[in-house]
Amino acid sequence: MLDLMPAPRLIFNEWDRHGTCSGQSPRAYFETVRKAQAVVKIPPEFTDQGAAQRDPAGSRRGFHQGQSRIIGEAVGCDAKRLTEVRLCLSKDLRFRDCAEIAKRSCRREELTMPPMRGG
Repeated sequence: MLDLMPAPRLIFNEWDRHGTCSGQSPRAYFETVRKAQAVVKIPPEFTDQGAAQRDPAGSRRGFHQGQSRIIGEAVGCDAKRLTEVRLCLSKDLRFRDCAEIAKRSCRREELTMPPMRGG
């Protein structure tokens, strides 16, 4: 899992917070995590190691290009930086609406995108 998550502590945290409630064994849960990761295609501009300026709406568009199945998403940020892009998947790993997190999406006009970690 270290190829998907940048630290062992994060892996254990994911299991403790989400996996234990999934009804799956640890092996099955993390196999599902791998399958979910394979569903989402991360655009090249998000995997560049250099930081880039981008607006939150541009971040959303970047994820939608080539993935017309995406229904909803949320962009997270702190004072200046993009911190995450959340996409919602159903249990059968299909994109689903996620209004509950979209309403908390970042509203900043410009963000610095730090280099991607763990993927």
